[in-house]
Amino acid sequence: MSNIANKVVKNYLIDMDGVLVKGNTVIPGANQFIERLIEKKCKFLVLTNNPKFTPEDLSHLLKVHKLDIPYTNIFTSAMAVGTFLKMQKPNGTAYVLGESGLTTAIHQAGYVITEYNPDYVILGESSNFNFDQITKAVRLIRNGARFIATNPDPLGPTESGIVPACGAMAALIEKATGRSPFYIGKPNPFMMRSAMNYLGVHSENTVIIGDRMDTDIVAGVQTGVETILVLTGVTKIEDVEKYPYRPTKIVNSVEEIIP
Repeated sequence: MSNIANKVVKNYLIDMDGVLVKGNTVIPGANQFIERLIEKKCKFLVLTNNPKFTPEDLSHLLKVHKLDIPYTNIFTSAMAVGTFLKMQKPNGTAYVLGESGLTTAIHQAGYVITEYNPDYVILGESSNFNFDQITKAVRLIRNGARFIATNPDPLGPTESGIVPACGAMAALIEKATGRSPFYIGKPNPFMMRSAMNYLGVHSENTVIIGDRMDTDIVAGVQTGVETILVLTGVTKIEDVEKYPYRPTKIVNSVEEIIP
């Protein structure tokens, strides 16, 4: 019976930062792991909470750093936002604070981007936020616009050190408006379900690989998929016991994963 089970081809949702790359460096064995997935004809998506880039831009960026992943195998929190908008209020309007990855996904969802009485204020990631934008977002939310944020991460890594990320900016707006945002990205199971629907797979044959217990692994647990924690990113082995849930498996890196 176990031999039959072992022959089931699994589908993989793979976090990017800390799993395949660290900063601008490809984690050893990442390319070989992707090659094994392709060779075994496994369906897979590389997931990222970062909504700054379109899948096409991100694929090109990864290729520059020697990691070859087709754009069709990349799924971002911005794409999940687009899915959410189409389900909740088709052909609506939004005021968007973010970069091209987010605005592209919003337009592809059939939305008009405007600052005039929008249905939603949508907050993403950017290194160019200014006080006027934040003030406008606060006023629109106080006037009734619904508040969505792409991801709850408070900090993000850059080559020169950490910077405030979407979660930190959302906290500022929340404090000024008294309105909490609805976060779309991990650990929201909606991100996972959207990715599986995009890939056309089911939870019973799907595995998520991540480096964070508080986003990747908890999202997998809540979605009912198998989880693999890699120790090349944020979570260290000694951190695992702090959480009330556990990953299905713990490995040093994706180099050890045989699909």
